Amino acid sequence: MKVRVFYHDKCFDGACSAALFSRFYRERIREDADFVFSGLLHRAGALFDESHFDGDENAIVDFKYSSSPKITWWFDHHESAFLSPADAAHFERDESNRKFYDPDFKSCTSFIAMIGQQRFGFDPAPVADLVHWTDVIDGALYPDAKTAVEMQAPAMKLTMVIESAPDQFVPNLIPLLASKPLGAILEEPFVAPLLPPLLRRHEISMEILKQRTECIDGTIFFDVTDQDLEGYNKFVPYYLHPESIYSVGLSKSSFRVKVSVGSNPWAPEEPVVNLAKICERYGGGGHARVGAISFNVNQHAAAIKASQEIVNELRAAVRSGKS
Repeated sequence: MKVRVFYHDKCFDGACSAALFSRFYRERIREDADFVFSGLLHRAGALFDESHFDGDENAIVDFKYSSSPKITWWFDHHESAFLSPADAAHFERDESNRKFYDPDFKSCTSFIAMIGQQRFGFDPAPVADLVHWTDVIDGALYPDAKTAVEMQAPAMKLTMVIESAPDQFVPNLIPLLASKPLGAILEEPFVAPLLPPLLRRHEISMEILKQRTECIDGTIFFDVTDQDLEGYNKFVPYYLHPESIYSVGLSKSSFRVKVSVGSNPWAPEEPVVNLAKICERYGGGGHARVGAISFNVNQHAAAIKASQEIVNELRAAVRSGKS
């Protein structure tokens, strides 16, 4: 029995969602399941390739909805969960009791834990630490920017590794997330050597962002598309500019130019602009407090234009007192 699990790649909550789903499925649905894990990334153009939906069951966790009849399970908590009104309508009509959505949850992992427990009798107690940390990390529930940037907890170190991971690293990691303490996973032979260079890279990225970030009217802007920095710690701009309310950043990888739009969890004023709605206008999405837009690598100029428009919109909102 092959179960293919698609998850939000390069994301701690995405990996943990896949881990928790597989544990839940094995305990409450079918014990002899053979899991195959496949990462999905937000990119310009089609997000799904139907030929990859080749399991006896196919699940998507922590990622956008697909109306393909081959998808038998779906869990998500992003405000921008549907690619089209038709997809949203398709979900609303679903009566399988296998597809679940709630944008009020801090993490998809905690959402799966709750649904698994309430609907299927799953016991999430053995993975309580994993669920706790996905809420902290995906919900930015750190006490302050210093804690978020110093990354002392094992979960935060694992997040850094996952966000910069080589291919096949996360699929190998997912089974451990479902069964081992986070601190013990850091000591695994395929994990431990990755940490020291990433911690050094983190320090270098802080220096670069110190030079590149500019905060005007409560809104930070920075462009690091000339640097190998797509996996930077997203809290560094707020650590550097505690007076900020919003941030807009441009970064680049091999397959996309990314516009990241966020709000300061420790802002001096409450952010009220819905960032998911702004990102949706450009084909992106996310949550009310954090979102992103992906452009093709050859659409650099369009990404710059979008970032500038969003920066101007947010700065205007702050100036008018509608931050």
